[in-house]
Amino acid sequence: MFGQEGFGLRLEWGGEGVTALGGLCAVLVVVDVLSFTTSVDVVVGRGAKVRPVRWLDQGAAAPSADPTWTLRPSSLTTVPRGQVLELPSPNGATLCTLADSAGAAVLAGCLRNAEAVARVALEIADGRPIGLIPAGERWGIDINTTKSEQFFGPLRPCVEDFMGAGAILAALLEQGAGGASVEAQVAADAFRSMEPRLEEVVAESVSGRELIGAGHAEDVGMASLVNVSKAAPRLVDGVLQG
Repeated sequence: MFGQEGFGLRLEWGGEGVTALGGLCAVLVVVDVLSFTTSVDVVVGRGAKVRPVRWLDQGAAAPSADPTWTLRPSSLTTVPRGQVLELPSPNGATLCTLADSAGAAVLAGCLRNAEAVARVALEIADGRPIGLIPAGERWGIDINTTKSEQFFGPLRPCVEDFMGAGAILAALLEQGAGGASVEAQVAADAFRSMEPRLEEVVAESVSGRELIGAGHAEDVGMASLVNVSKAAPRLVDGVLQG
């Protein structure tokens, strides 16, 4: 029941969603609009790659890291072709590593690349189920001060990731996929309803207001654009690439 069995398109939130859908879907699409999967789209769109690093993985090293390249999408517009960046995040990057261990093909989706990701997901799935994993946020996380995963609070579903998952699901349905679960169909319908004012919706979301208040309005604007990218990042040997 909780794996939404019987449906070709499914949706469930966060790490718990990966656990529920991971063994049942051929493809898992992780969606973290603000900002991990948007940043991945920007990097892969430039011909570079991203190695997602589980948050607070003390064994991770980033010998190729440049301090000017961060999770902010606007900081990544000059990444050179062929560069491999290691990017940690408490949501999107962590979920990509978790989804990889579930045995499904893993794609990184966002608003910017919804149609491209839907197309590749359909090709990989070849009639098998596709699962959307909106990352959501975690109550109590401050990426500047949180030192241990034990302090991560419960999941906080967020508007921007619901819209991102909905955009990909709407594209999947338009490209001929069928059999959406109620959870998946509601997300697609919500995206279609909000699409005419999506930039406003993302900017006025809690996450959007938080970033804009911190001076990152450009990043929120970049993340709000729909289908401006042809990149469809896929996790291969631990690296997200085109």
